[in-house]
Amino acid sequence: MTPTAIHNADRATSDRTVTAASARQVTKAYGTEGTRVTALDAVDVDIPRGRFTVIMGPSGSGKSTLMHCLAGLDSVTSGRTWIGGTEITRLKDKHLTELRRDKIGFIFQAYNLLPTLNAMENITLPMDLAGRKPDERWLGQVVQAVGLGDRLQHRPTQLSGGQQQRVAIARALLSRPEIIFGDEPTGNLDARSGAEILAFLRSAVDELGQTVVLVTHDPAAACYADRVLFLADGSIADEMASPTTDAVLKRMLRFSGALSTSHGSLAKRARRGTTRA
Repeated sequence: MTPTAIHNADRATSDRTVTAASARQVTKAYGTEGTRVTALDAVDVDIPRGRFTVIMGPSGSGKSTLMHCLAGLDSVTSGRTWIGGTEITRLKDKHLTELRRDKIGFIFQAYNLLPTLNAMENITLPMDLAGRKPDERWLGQVVQAVGLGDRLQHRPTQLSGGQQQRVAIARALLSRPEIIFGDEPTGNLDARSGAEILAFLRSAVDELGQTVVLVTHDPAAACYADRVLFLADGSIADEMASPTTDAVLKRMLRFSGALSTSHGSLAKRARRGTTRA
């Protein structure tokens, strides 16, 4: 290996120590020759540690596919992805399952709680299944942070949607993952509950040092982030630091080519949310 190649390899490794997740030339395609659809087209991206990143784009732009590939929930057609310094595109299924369990937290639009278990049992379930005992001190901090102290013995049907999502977030935080991925986690919530969840995720980044990656269609949700990545036609078309609701809305409308009628609908939905000061 030449000195230049060694330098570049060392630099790449160093770069990944300050990133929670990254992708290089990732392509994801579905179908065969005649029906091939490219969901991601040679995407390069780095997700910095301890930051809140939002992924946005028009319907069909590839935003959820990118999240799934970064999180190891879906395989890539070509390219490479990492969680921290571990390349997940080369892992066998068993090791990939272990990595997702130990280093990644997931929050989805559907809360994915077991109805027969109470809130505390749902929070500790992944660690129980792995045969690991939670750190009681950290468990107490997480429960206190999500504000569920008086609801821990309640089953999901006895909790509001916002409370169920808090349980899901606490479950994701309990293993102290390197990164938390959320796919439209406020999609089933009213504006107030959604704003509370987003504010908590923001505080998880600021106060707990967590790394959060969120896929959303909502400009009001995006303004909680440090950075927004915009996808269009399977590629990263733009990004924005320190986003505001109005700035994200205008950028989204430009990418989607929305008509004025959709503009009014999207703007109305965005302004129902609570924006970050």
